[in-house]
Amino acid sequence: MDAQKGTDDLSLPKATVQKIITEILQPSPGVTFARDARDLLIDCCVEFITLISSEANEIAEKEAKKTIGTEHIDKALRELGFPEYVQEVLTSAGEHKEALKTREKKVNKLDQCGLSEAELLKQQEELFKSANEKYNQGHA
Repeated sequence: MDAQKGTDDLSLPKATVQKIITEILQPSPGVTFARDARDLLIDCCVEFITLISSEANEIAEKEAKKTIGTEHIDKALRELGFPEYVQEVLTSAGEHKEALKTREKKVNKLDQCGLSEAELLKQQEELFKSANEKYNQGHA
């Protein structure tokens, strides 16, 4: 994969790829997946991702878009000769989008503390005043 010389540090987590191999591919009993085969699979995946993302980037640039969207991935897959992947990719993208909607929103500390902004500012001022007094006492 000579095209990858500038991106030698790009990879996928080996544990994740191993999980995909063992759980999703479910090889036949007695058949193992050699480490060098796993590493080759990782290289192939990185190359495929690079190829698709580069093409999607070019498509987005031609459309004067600053963000690559699913429609650009769709077009890239089709233009590169992988139309059979489009439906699965779009289905996965839709499932991911739905999962994001239903995921609990993170509560930030400001909302969680139960104090108003004015009360928090007052507490902050008191802490600064106290810290300043302690500092001045130590240097008097």
